[in-house]
Amino acid sequence: MTYGWYQKLIKPAFAPPAYLFGIVWSILYPIILATFAYVFYLAFNRTIPMIVALPFALNLLFNLAFSPIQFSLQNNLLASIDIVLVVATLAWALYWIYPYSKFVFYANLPYLFWVMFATVLQLSITYLNWR
Repeated sequence: MTYGWYQKLIKPAFAPPAYLFGIVWSILYPIILATFAYVFYLAFNRTIPMIVALPFALNLLFNLAFSPIQFSLQNNLLASIDIVLVVATLAWALYWIYPYSKFVFYANLPYLFWVMFATVLQLSITYLNWR
């Protein structure tokens, strides 16, 4: 991945230092792994409707697509669309899981808040570097 390209982009004043992203994701990914796995376990065991797991699966897909879109394709616009889909599917997932698992809901609030911040950051970077 070409992180040098990203370093040259104009960023808003509130952009955190690059090392902070690694720290935050190192904390969030184990939470995501455990809670999403639990949701899929519940769905496959028919404890919750399978449809409740759908936004979790879509969220994983969009989350995993972000870095290749942003850093390999170097496409800010597509990365902005993708991160909006990440936050939208996460909000949808948390809304649907709340009646079944308060634990999954509350455990993912840091992820929701971080991805909301990351969405504002990405949209700002896209705007500032629009040509």
